[in-house]
Amino acid sequence: MNAPPTFESFLLFDGEKKITREQDTKVPNAAVFTINKEDHTLGNMIRQQLLKDPNVLFAGYKNPHPMENKVVLRIQTTSDYAPNDALMNSITDLISELSLFEERFREGLKDKQDRID
Repeated sequence: MNAPPTFESFLLFDGEKKITREQDTKVPNAAVFTINKEDHTLGNMIRQQLLKDPNVLFAGYKNPHPMENKVVLRIQTTSDYAPNDALMNSITDLISELSLFEERFREGLKDKQDRID
């Protein structure tokens, strides 16, 4: 089979960075972030979180090829807000939302188990 070994889809190789950043020279206040060893799940969650920010003018992502485990995220912001800051704030907010979701899920699961017992 031509599929790469499964561990290559989530383990970083020596010297490989999780996130790399490139300045977008065609558009003002824009950057392209490449997130290695991730897929549409994380790319879409970050994009959705970025679009909630009123200072973000554009947020989009793509998976260059189905066999490549990376996501390319393009962010454009207003002139007084850096794309790096937008990404960091969106990740922080996303972590908070997911923590709240996990807490509510555990409470709901506990309530359901209590009703069964």
